[in-house]
Amino acid sequence: MDCLAQLSRDPRVTVRRSGVPAPDGACVVYWMQRAQRAIDNPALDTAVELANQLHIPVVVFFAPVPFYPHANLRHYQFLADGIPDIANALAKRNIGFVFRRFPDHNLIRFCDEVKAAHVIGDENPMREPEDWRQTATKKLRVPLWTVDADVIVPSKLLEKAQYAAHIIRPRLQAQLKAFLVASANPRAKVSWQAPKHLAALDPDLQKTGLDITTGWPLDRLVSPVSTWRGGSAEGLRLLSDFVKNKLPGYGTLRNKPEVDHTSRLSPYLHFGHISPVTVALEVQRADAPKADKEAFLNQVITWRELAINLVRFNPEYDNFECGEPWAHRTLAKHAQDRRAVLYTEKQLEHADTHDSLWNAAQVQMLHRGWMHNYLRMYWAKKILEWSPSPAEAYRRAVHLNDKYFLDGRDPNGYAGIAWSIVGKFDRPWFERPIFGQIRYMSGESTGKKFNSKKYIEQNLSVGLF
Repeated sequence: MDCLAQLSRDPRVTVRRSGVPAPDGACVVYWMQRAQRAIDNPALDTAVELANQLHIPVVVFFAPVPFYPHANLRHYQFLADGIPDIANALAKRNIGFVFRRFPDHNLIRFCDEVKAAHVIGDENPMREPEDWRQTATKKLRVPLWTVDADVIVPSKLLEKAQYAAHIIRPRLQAQLKAFLVASANPRAKVSWQAPKHLAALDPDLQKTGLDITTGWPLDRLVSPVSTWRGGSAEGLRLLSDFVKNKLPGYGTLRNKPEVDHTSRLSPYLHFGHISPVTVALEVQRADAPKADKEAFLNQVITWRELAINLVRFNPEYDNFECGEPWAHRTLAKHAQDRRAVLYTEKQLEHADTHDSLWNAAQVQMLHRGWMHNYLRMYWAKKILEWSPSPAEAYRRAVHLNDKYFLDGRDPNGYAGIAWSIVGKFDRPWFERPIFGQIRYMSGESTGKKFNSKKYIEQNLSVGLF
């Protein structure tokens, strides 16, 4: 058991339910949710190492549910695209895979069916998944560990909320040598043999034609995006293309929304189809100018992990209350300022404003499930300017973010909205109407920093509803 104790002391591991593995247990169960991949996955690696020590097999349990907050058909299709990749890669590592869907999603029942000796899960700082983990901790009869698999530096090591990029950056950098390390991807020594009559769906969804959402009460009006395909294979292909063709020049061209010079990896990071460690290591090894590599690594390490820190340590991460006191004071002071124009939520959602640049950004979200990061800031700030109150603006921005973005419902999106509307991670600027001391972005100045006419044509040409 010394080896098990050593595994439990890994900084990525949180022991939620302690104890020794069930002596009559037949397998280690990996409860896959956030890290939806079978390679470069520290949680899965932990499950394999634990099982190898116990001389029993590993089985991955993956069971999508329809009640993840704000998820709709667009999100579930991207998730479903990744399932065959998971199954194929697990088979190569001699790991079992049981794929189910709601209502056959119950972890406790599954663990009883397969006689689990120990359960490994993913860490997830979001409110609802954390509640699910707490419930599992109470109901399981075997040990449960969760592993922080979708960050580079384990979130708990930062201990508390970090208030700016310049504060968190050196703390992350000090830990990179220990944690920016390629996964070992160990192979399971004992093969999984499913118990007789164990229910499982065929993960080859293209062959079966299974729609995992059939019968689920969810929003089907937000359609899947044909220009995106989920899955680890596609995420790794995009990473390779980015490193080879777009990383050189990234430092300057990334802020030009009309130019396709970003990685477009955010949906794959959100769904756990690709590891941030894999991404960062590939960029570090790339034959590209140092300034370009540093610019990208600052995004995927500093800013991404700052966003995750916000969600982990601030329970108000997705609403107006997450702002700093100075931001609340200045917005309250200007709450009654006259708005030159007010739009309804429906007008905003349908890109029905006088601002063609904002409309183009909104249409990019509606039809492509994505928006260039530079314009996400402008998009949110204009919602503040055109809404009846800052709190209502915040609610609208979160609603649209969660509903249409493939990478919505994610710490990065919430941090971006918080930065734009309530000055999170920013500082007070010059006083002005409505915004107070919140940083302002005008359409005129924003549009001059890139070829906004081209960007507008690229997006408004797809039409509206």
